[in-house]
Amino acid sequence: MSIGTAFHERTFALAESLNYREWSGYYAVSAYEAHHEHEYNAIRNASALIDVSPLFKYIVRGRDATKLVDRVITRDAFKLAVGQVYYTPWCDEHGKVIDDGTVTRVSEDTYRWTAADPSLRWFTQNAIGLDVTIEDISEQVAALALQGPTSGRLLDAVADADIRNLKYFRMTRGSIAGVPVEISRTGYTGDLGYEIWMPWDRAVDVWDALMRGGRPFDIHPAGMLALDVARVEAGLLLIDVDFNSSKKALIESQKYTPFEMGLGRLVQIEKRPFVGRAPLLDEYRRGSARQIVGLDISWLAVEKLYDDLGMPPQIASTASRVAVPVYKNGRHAGRATTTTWSPVLKKLIALATVSAPYFAQGTTVEIEVTVEAVRHRVPATVVKTPFFKPPRKTAALGSG
Repeated sequence: MSIGTAFHERTFALAESLNYREWSGYYAVSAYEAHHEHEYNAIRNASALIDVSPLFKYIVRGRDATKLVDRVITRDAFKLAVGQVYYTPWCDEHGKVIDDGTVTRVSEDTYRWTAADPSLRWFTQNAIGLDVTIEDISEQVAALALQGPTSGRLLDAVADADIRNLKYFRMTRGSIAGVPVEISRTGYTGDLGYEIWMPWDRAVDVWDALMRGGRPFDIHPAGMLALDVARVEAGLLLIDVDFNSSKKALIESQKYTPFEMGLGRLVQIEKRPFVGRAPLLDEYRRGSARQIVGLDISWLAVEKLYDDLGMPPQIASTASRVAVPVYKNGRHAGRATTTTWSPVLKKLIALATVSAPYFAQGTTVEIEVTVEAVRHRVPATVVKTPFFKPPRKTAALGSG
């Protein structure tokens, strides 16, 4: 049975639609209004406030904390500076991804680690022999994502913290409404944005301050439906949808390596040994058999299917998580795992697993589209993600 997060008394009062879903045992708002359009527009044109408290959160501290992080993740933890954030996958001994998330070095020997799935056991197993403690703080720390073009100016106005000088994938400390917070310039929307970490029992005070101070910046609470569209535009993968954790996969084909997920840039093969390094080194040398890529689907071809029936196009405004086949030269070549209409790009786009050699950029494939219960194939072009990457995401505050 799901329970409310630290913000539930506020989000419940605002959720006119009562459209909820379950996220790691918590109620998560799918859409506050009957349609998520205003929430999506807030992400791309103003400021959106998203409750991300259901993320699993851990504190790793001790003399060997850096050694543990370095042993588990695919990136070089010894190069992670205090106040810096890594986005990173971590793998099992076969080089298959268990999960991905963020690792923040909050002090010399202390890290905050976020994950989509429970990870305490895996971290503890790999900590054997190390002078380190791992604490699950998931129910002690609440989290908000403040995302959108006006989010920086809003936060600068509301928070007692150095927001103007906060760089992309860095963190700072401060307070909001007298509540101590940690703020990282991170997010899951591909836009300018921040994530705010605070004590669970004082979370409502922070919510109220942001909503009150955010009125001049057109702040809106946003739910999962709007976030789903934004994260696909940003080329960001979702566990259990675009890839599967190796710990939960039923068959080998459901397991992915970082290279197959398009995260090869985050695999630092040359660093010290880490879990899964040997098989990943082999894959690095021989190449991957498949890869998750972006697909730019021919809208003219989709439109023609409806036009031939005398109908206007019928495209859902929500992202579809129904996997559909991808073909090349009439043969199965993969599957699209998330497909959505992008309001900002005016395109039909998808994230898809495509077999070699067809995942090369510029390759034309075909994707299955169903119209009036009849299956068709329309052209799609393999493109590099993210689909949408505004300069403001990484620009200095006030210059984007």
